[in-house]
Order: sequence, then C-alpha cells, then structure tokens
Amino acid sequence: MATSPSHALVSTDWLADNLDNAGVVVLDGTYHLPTAKRDAAAEYAEKHIPGAIRFDIDDICDPDDPLPHMMPSPALFAEKVSTLGISNDQRVVVYDVYGLQSAARVWWMFRVFGHDNVSVLNGGLPKWLAEGRALTAEAKSRPATDFKAGFRPELVRSIDDIRQTIDGGGAQIIDVRSAGRFTAAEPEPRAGMRSGHMPGALNLPYTDILDPAFREFKSPEAIAEHLAAAKVDTDGPIITSCGSGVTACAVSLALFLVGKEDVAVYDGSWSEWGGRQDTPIVTD
Repeated sequence: MATSPSHALVSTDWLADNLDNAGVVVLDGTYHLPTAKRDAAAEYAEKHIPGAIRFDIDDICDPDDPLPHMMPSPALFAEKVSTLGISNDQRVVVYDVYGLQSAARVWWMFRVFGHDNVSVLNGGLPKWLAEGRALTAEAKSRPATDFKAGFRPELVRSIDDIRQTIDGGGAQIIDVRSAGRFTAAEPEPRAGMRSGHMPGALNLPYTDILDPAFREFKSPEAIAEHLAAAKVDTDGPIITSCGSGVTACAVSLALFLVGKEDVAVYDGSWSEWGGRQDTPIVTD
C-alpha cells in the first residue's frame, strides 16, 4: 500500500474513532532501558489502550544474537506477528508509554519487513491519559493469521556497513543519543560500554525533535530546522544510530515526516560499536 509521510502519524482523536475498526490493530510497543528498572509487560497487563496487543521487541528479535533486540529474520518476524493475529491488510498503529521512544522502532520493523501500512500514535499513552481516554487491563487474544514478510535490506545497516561508511564516506551517520553521551561527558547506561561516538558522526539528540509535554513530534518545519542545525544533508544517504537501535528509529521517522523515506538504521548501534575494542571512537 502506497503511503504518504502524514500516514506515519495518527492523532489520539483518530485512534479513539477507530478503536472498533477491524482494519486497525493497535500495538503497545513499550521498551524500557535496563536502568529504568521497569517491567513493560507488567505495566501493559495493568493498563493499556483497549484492544491493544503487546509487541515486545526483546521477544520479536534474533534469539541467537547476544546484542539487545537485534532484527529477526523475515520468517521469524512473520511467525511472531502471525501469532499476534496481525494480517497484511490491517493498519498497524503503535504507541508507547513515553509518548515517543520505542514505538518508532516497531514502526521501522514493520517497514523493513514490507508492511508500509503502519503508523505511530503521536503523543502516545501520555497524551491519551491526559485527555481522559479509556484504558483497560483486559488482554484480548486474536486468532492467528498468516502474515507474509518481505525484507528491505536498504533500511538496515550492519557494523561492516558502518566501517565502510567511515572509511569511504557515501552516507551521513546521525547519532541520536544525548550530547553528553556523544562527547563522552556522560557515561553509557550499559555496563562496560566505552563512551564517545563514531568518527564523522553528527549529533542530533532525538528529544530535540519532540515537544516535551507528550513527546509529540514537532512540525515538519521545526524538524527541518533541527536537521539543518545539525548539518544533516537530506539529499544524500543517511544512517541513524543510538544506544541499541531503538531511538534511532525516532529520527528516522522524523526524516520520513519531512519526505526522506530511505533512511537506514544501524541495528547494533552503540551497544555493538561501543561494546567492542576494535572500533574507532572519538571523545570530543
């Protein structure tokens, strides 16, 4: 299904009007950093948007990769999504409890596996709650489907791809972690991780492109201003990176909203690059 940039976001009003639409499936894609010491599954069981299904990126991932929530194979993604009862002809709408943090990762995953009919709830659960909308503890099961997954390799980058980019150019790398983590002024949240950034990477903290109240996306015009201030060239290839391939997808989504639809994500991100001893790092 062909989609426009505006299709990538839905409002709380739109979702409230479509909760009973059989063609729409809502996913709670919440993920917490280990340092948060929170249980996303338990929080979902306590309260979620009515009809929402729990989508766990730590379950729908490559089980054999030691890095956190690395992309599964198309076959495994199709199997997991089919078990959740999601079909290829449904519109997927994803939210998280932060407003916008991990929901964009789920959006990106569906796009990688060929499902363009996917959107993020702008403002997520915080805005839904602030508006006094309904929540439930009831988890509804859905009948299994036969979801078919494709694969778009151009939207995913590996460590070898990043090495080639650093050595030979050809793409800009946007690191969306905080400025303190980018410059090594702040420690990494994961134990044993080196601090700093990849040579040549640009820094655009993902929170810069969000309004603070509910972490809604700023306007496309404001996003474009942030991209320009970070010296991002939207005419060329772009790769986003973060701590573990989650919030990088928020900036990929922001770029999508301004018409840049071919942004790749470095799946291993800093968990891989900063966790090794054979990768070059800059600390200023």
